[in-house]
Amino acid sequence: MPGFFALVLHAHLPFVRHPEHPRFLEESWLYEAITETYLPLLELLEDWQRDRLNARVTLSLSPTLCSMLLDPLLQARYEQRLDGLVELAEKETFRTHFDPKLHPLAEHYRERFHRLRELWRGHGRDLVGAFRRLQDEGRIEIITCAATHALLPLLADQPAALRGQVLTARDHYRACFGRDPAGIWLPECAYSPAVEPALQEANIRWFIVDTHGLLHSTPRPRYGVYAPVFTANGLAVFGRDPESAKQVWSKNEGYPGDPRYRDFYRDIGFDLDLDYLRPYLPSPDLRGFTGIKYHRITRAGTAKEIYEPVAARLAAKGHADHFLEGRRDKLRRIADVIDLPPLLVAPFDAELFGHWWHEGLVFLDTFVRGALDLAGEMALVTPTDYLRQHATHQVVQPSSSSWGEGGHLHVWLNERNEWIQPHLRAAEQRLTDAVRRFPQPDELTARVLCQMARELMLAEASDWPFILHTDTSPGYARQRVETHLARFLALHDQLQAGAVDGAQLGDVEERDNLFPHVEPAYWA
Repeated sequence: MPGFFALVLHAHLPFVRHPEHPRFLEESWLYEAITETYLPLLELLEDWQRDRLNARVTLSLSPTLCSMLLDPLLQARYEQRLDGLVELAEKETFRTHFDPKLHPLAEHYRERFHRLRELWRGHGRDLVGAFRRLQDEGRIEIITCAATHALLPLLADQPAALRGQVLTARDHYRACFGRDPAGIWLPECAYSPAVEPALQEANIRWFIVDTHGLLHSTPRPRYGVYAPVFTANGLAVFGRDPESAKQVWSKNEGYPGDPRYRDFYRDIGFDLDLDYLRPYLPSPDLRGFTGIKYHRITRAGTAKEIYEPVAARLAAKGHADHFLEGRRDKLRRIADVIDLPPLLVAPFDAELFGHWWHEGLVFLDTFVRGALDLAGEMALVTPTDYLRQHATHQVVQPSSSSWGEGGHLHVWLNERNEWIQPHLRAAEQRLTDAVRRFPQPDELTARVLCQMARELMLAEASDWPFILHTDTSPGYARQRVETHLARFLALHDQLQAGAVDGAQLGDVEERDNLFPHVEPAYWA
């Protein structure tokens, strides 16, 4: 067999939950992703199961995403949003009745939203449980991530905080999936040697780094990124295949920029009358995405043209065939020059498929079905599968790296967001001191320590410095960091003074209610 291909999809969103508001704009990040990526991905995986396809793929579900998917309040709010989309699509079929171009699209959305609502209800609103069943049946492998997607190398000088992120994620994975995770998605694929002790303690077996993180190892890896390596601590490291990444991710050369594909930004939420849209918008007084989009990307310099789903699906299938042929040819070439079956690892953000790239799941479906037809030439595996079949590999020291712009940590540590780090370092040390001060806390003190750990981890999320760097929702990102640190400090001061406000503690516990069984001793 010439080689193997590992498709790894990383599903993550920051923890956004605002029970104090009936409709909150940033909560729509979750609702859009469920409608456009998570439900369609589940539908695709079940289609493969129905067709008895052994399509082994790896799915990373971050602990914050799982926490939101399991939250009854957010589940109820999403169902309201989905009901609203069905109603809006019904209204659109009437509004566009005499428009021969838009009416078929309106009917397309009506059918789509009805189908997704049936899938959602059919699984009892429990997407985590649905993915768990697929893993239990051997269809997919699910891996974990840091608890709140903290950039772990930035915690290198606070090993207790790093340990807390990793072990909390491990515990949460156990609660969700009934087993320990074999692999971990390092947030932003950011690696430094300092992360390894915590991964060892959590019994993590493997992780992925960007291409240069492996190629710049010491000594240089004998097989480049086409086989895993081991660190001196026994952790397996897989490198990203650069050509697979370029063909999908590249702004100028990647498939998603094809003018036949649906345009992400042109949405009826910005085009139609505000009063008509108001009941269906993420925030009643602000225009936003509804998910109903009638235009395609179109060639640069011309007005947006009407989206044609059939042409877009044909484009996605053609791109998938091109991608598959490229991977097959590459595996053939590599197999001729190395002495073990080569492996191509293709990690992507899951939200690219369906959300950002509407036709992305058609692309995945076509690619996977085509790859399974090449059983004598290429096999789909997870990294764990590959390690089981090929257990002996070179020992190297990978290079500190990330998959962010510039290949290191500049995106998350620059002039726009560096102010966060001193506050986090101080809070991390205070939590460690508090946990050590109360090694056997009473019930109230234990609740305070648990909530301090939650607030600290939420403030450590890599999403907030990323948003500040990209300037997409900087006010919200700053507010989230400041709010979590303020709650942390208030609880810390009350604990120090021996005067805990039980009502205030209960309110914060209800707002930031993830990780119900967090263990403060990890920070000791």
